[in-house]
Amino acid sequence: MKEPAQDRAEILGEYILDTGATVRAAAKVFKISKSTVHKDVTERLCHENPQLYRQVKQVLEKNKQERHIRGGMATKRKYKGEELKSL
Repeated sequence: MKEPAQDRAEILGEYILDTGATVRAAAKVFKISKSTVHKDVTERLCHENPQLYRQVKQVLEKNKQERHIRGGMATKRKYKGEELKSL
């Protein structure tokens, strides 16, 4: 992904909003680091597109509140011998 940071921030924001993806999942899809995704959608997006930023922030907060559940489910699958599937 070789676009200017502002364009990338909006693309990432729209992707997260459309799919409900986590920062980690978005980073994997766009083949960039989690740090870059986080910086784009939290710092750059708020200056470029405040309305999209507010919507993405809600999705990220929801993901943050649910992460302990996803972690527990992954551990359960691990000890049951099931293959882990990425989000």
